[in-house]
Amino acid sequence: MMSGIKQVRGFALMTAVVMMATQAVAQGMPRASGPTEVGVMTLKTQEVPYIVTLPGRAVAYEQTDIRPRVSGQIKSIDYDAGHKVSTGDALFHIDDDTYQAALTAAQAEQASAAANVQAAQAQVDRYTKLEKTSISVSDLESAQVALARAKATSLQAKADLQTAQLDLDRTVIRSPIDGVPDVATVSVGSLVTANQNNALTTVTRLDPIYVDVSESSARIMRVRQRIASGSLTRGAQLKVSLLLETGEEYDGTGTLISPGATVSATTGTVDFRFQFDNPNHLIMPGQFLRAKITLGDTQAILVPQGATRREGDGSLSAFIARDGKAKKVTLTTAGTYQNAWIVTGGIASGDAVILDGLKHLRDGAEIKTVPVTINGAGVVKDAAPDNATPGQSSATAKSE
Repeated sequence: MMSGIKQVRGFALMTAVVMMATQAVAQGMPRASGPTEVGVMTLKTQEVPYIVTLPGRAVAYEQTDIRPRVSGQIKSIDYDAGHKVSTGDALFHIDDDTYQAALTAAQAEQASAAANVQAAQAQVDRYTKLEKTSISVSDLESAQVALARAKATSLQAKADLQTAQLDLDRTVIRSPIDGVPDVATVSVGSLVTANQNNALTTVTRLDPIYVDVSESSARIMRVRQRIASGSLTRGAQLKVSLLLETGEEYDGTGTLISPGATVSATTGTVDFRFQFDNPNHLIMPGQFLRAKITLGDTQAILVPQGATRREGDGSLSAFIARDGKAKKVTLTTAGTYQNAWIVTGGIASGDAVILDGLKHLRDGAEIKTVPVTINGAGVVKDAAPDNATPGQSSATAKSE
């Protein structure tokens, strides 16, 4: 009987061990496994554009505040806010009754002065003929003085007439540039004064448009040193594109208008100005933009951004395959190009960077490598065998 009890106890013990093992597996206890399979891509040095991205602000090509040059009451507003106007188009009319009357008075004064000149000239001519007979020298001289005064008065009257005409013309306030006017700050019936501080509106020319960017003088110096050393090949011309606030790339390239010539004593930066066509008025003054400036070409290694991670200290790291193990390396970069980091240190041509299977990978882990490729969208695929027909893929996209 004791033997039977022992058999029962042994069976119960074995059952408990099996149940505990099953529960441990269910709870995710580590189990022995082989090397982790990872996708790798062999890196090589290649020529890539050297692009810097700088923050910038859009600046109006032309912008002018509209102020009255004569005083009076606004009679009419002759434009639609937000609609394009041309140079010389009327924007406002000031009541011109007073200025029309002043012009008429000035015309009368000028006519009277002209008549006085004619009369004085006739007297001088008459006295000149009679000088040797019945007119004294002093009388002739007095007539000549009167003529000079009449001519001076006539000139003054002519100037007053021109001023009156200008004042009348200025009751029509016209746009000095092609552009788009803002909403008027006054309404019909408002009283305005000549050269007042407050503008009636602002007219802005939006096409073309300027974009101002700033770059640190230290970075400019480093770029010049790279050009001098030959590590950066300067392009035939500077290529500039824009990234809008939405992240979209603007359809159009810029032209350098004003290269920086001085360094700001407060910020240590140099200002540059670029000009862009803006036919659809997509870019507006004051808008925040990012300028992508291609300075030339450089020899560099491209590491896909998906193969890297940002560490807690801000450094950039990646894994490479070496001697059957994953080796973690810290990268130094000089910008990005087509979803890849331009790497200048931490990795070398010929290294196999790990693109796939990164989720649980640790430094020093044993790995089994599989050659893969990555497309422009960042999708990793198995590399096609050497004898594969061009255009055929050996496998579907891999996932971590």
